[in-house]
Amino acid sequence: MLTTNELLRREWTGFRRPGRLIAMAAAALVVVALGLLAAFGNHTSCDGPCPAEPTGPDGSLVNDQFSFLHRDLGENGSITVRMTSMTGTITYPPPDHDRIVPGLVPWAKAGIIIKDGTRRGSSYAALMLTGSHGVRMQYDYRHDIAGSVGGVSANSPRRLKLTRSGDTITGYESVDGVRWTKVGAAHLTGLPEAVQVGLFAASPGDLTLRSVGLGGATEEVRFTQAGGVFDNVVLKGAASAGGWRTNAVGEMNRTDWEKYHKASGAVQKNGTITVTGTGDIGPGGTEGGGRPVERTLGGLAPGLLVVLVVAVRFATSAPRPDPARGTPVTRRVLAVKAFVVGAVTFVTGLLAVGIVVLVGVAIPTGSGTSVIGVSPLTGVRVVVGTAAVLALAGVLALALGALIRRAWLAILVAVLAVAVPYVVTSFPLLADGLSEWLLRVTPAAGFAAQQTLIQYPQVIAHYAPSAGYFPLPWWAGIAVVCAYTATLLGIALSRLPQSRQQAEQPPHWS
Repeated sequence: MLTTNELLRREWTGFRRPGRLIAMAAAALVVVALGLLAAFGNHTSCDGPCPAEPTGPDGSLVNDQFSFLHRDLGENGSITVRMTSMTGTITYPPPDHDRIVPGLVPWAKAGIIIKDGTRRGSSYAALMLTGSHGVRMQYDYRHDIAGSVGGVSANSPRRLKLTRSGDTITGYESVDGVRWTKVGAAHLTGLPEAVQVGLFAASPGDLTLRSVGLGGATEEVRFTQAGGVFDNVVLKGAASAGGWRTNAVGEMNRTDWEKYHKASGAVQKNGTITVTGTGDIGPGGTEGGGRPVERTLGGLAPGLLVVLVVAVRFATSAPRPDPARGTPVTRRVLAVKAFVVGAVTFVTGLLAVGIVVLVGVAIPTGSGTSVIGVSPLTGVRVVVGTAAVLALAGVLALALGALIRRAWLAILVAVLAVAVPYVVTSFPLLADGLSEWLLRVTPAAGFAAQQTLIQYPQVIAHYAPSAGYFPLPWWAGIAVVCAYTATLLGIALSRLPQSRQQAEQPPHWS
């Protein structure tokens, strides 16, 4: 009986036929070529040098655009306001797109804020009223704390208060100005002695979905504007010199609506202050603010098809006639075949995906296109996890080949089970719910390993597979494809003899 090392060398020799090696090299090249083609073809044109997208305190891309009426605040102090109204405008919403209507998008926001200057991406903490989510305290773009529910009106005003004590900002709300309820606290490391404090307003785009394909949807975003009315503004700890200043953090008053109808900014009149603005303060990348690194992996689908075909063909190819090499397929033989297919596919995928991610991120960044940054650990997870899923898909196809024993039928089943769900859910073709279920219950769930986008409850976006959001976390997706692979390989192994002697025994007729 051949030793494990001898069997491994034999199967590796059988695998590295020119046709198979060429096919695996072609799979790697198509992943790299399509990834780099997409990267080179993605350029941003600007009048002059393209401005850099803002990054937050943790280095991630952020949205930071709002109207700001502000003044200096020292290391210890507070701002208290009464808010009596919050209104807004939505331009040309469905169904007819022919009217400009009053209204607030759910995450329109107006309130008070303490911020490390007016630079986009600087650290901040804000207490606000929102369009549909009541009072919220948000800080440093990613963090959101819920306060009380409900809106605001002249008959039901809200009082908001932010206090600063060194690097700690605390938010309170009240309905009568007497009894205050703490909403939350934020520790903003590294705040300077003097920060900016004041009133703000912002309103993200109105997002709706348009039906396409067989129930799929594409995003449509329209300009919106929101404004808050404040009075009884009380400042403690503010610098004695200098008064209120109005600034736009990010671009403002560039749209036709702002130019010809209502400009964003702050207006003080008869003891009240009205602040009107557009934009958003929050995580970037969910509304066109950058491309995720996994967008460079558009060549995975054709590469996956090659891997599936090669694996099935390796399982169903006839053994050589040489008695020394024509050993009947046993459990050990199939297990070694699975190891060879998995190892070769993993190494091939690791090289291809690694090159695409590294180079594909560098090229758009140099051409003015922002890439949503990820930590080194997340980048390693994307590369290693995607290569592992490709390897598992190859072993799964090998097991199907061993079970079905007809190459064309096994290839068809493998493609329908792995490649088709991955491909059809990458486009707005099927309904979002159906796409999500396909990526939960099929082996294609494993490709969640490549996802870096994060769903934020305080940000409205199209959180669907066609937009790059998998329904399962990466580890759960890998667990699904592992379960399929282990089950099919286990069934295939159980149907084979344990040894050559058992395989060569004549059938026993009872």
